[in-house]
Amino acid sequence: MSDKSQRIGEIIAAHAHREGPLLPILHDIQHEFGCVDADTEVLLAKGLNLTRADIHGVVSFYHDYTADADPRPVVQICRAEACKANGVERLIGAAETAAGKRVKISTVYCLGLCSAGPAARTGDDLHIRLDEKAITKLIENA
Repeated sequence: MSDKSQRIGEIIAAHAHREGPLLPILHDIQHEFGCVDADTEVLLAKGLNLTRADIHGVVSFYHDYTADADPRPVVQICRAEACKANGVERLIGAAETAAGKRVKISTVYCLGLCSAGPAARTGDDLHIRLDEKAITKLIENA
């Protein structure tokens, strides 16, 4: 058994007491390995007594789970209606320029900060009332 297989088994066991443990398990795997690849889907299906199709359907539905690891830091920028109304589209060019190839810019639709947009998230940190200077600094510090 590989270290990865063993660790995935430990993650499954840590959530075995939960009803519907798949999402927390996927979250932990994405966090630990940077992705939920096809081999992991097979291990999860076996460990949870589900089909691989069941696992893959969930993984492919949610944008937070990726099939390939990307070592770059991620800045998620909200582009939902409220943030659009507060000018997020004017910031995208500066964000992409600041990111270059070093930082991954990811679009999300609603971070729940509608009254304080434009908003972004890095990891578990939320950033509000962004302007061009603030989003550039945020990306440079990612």
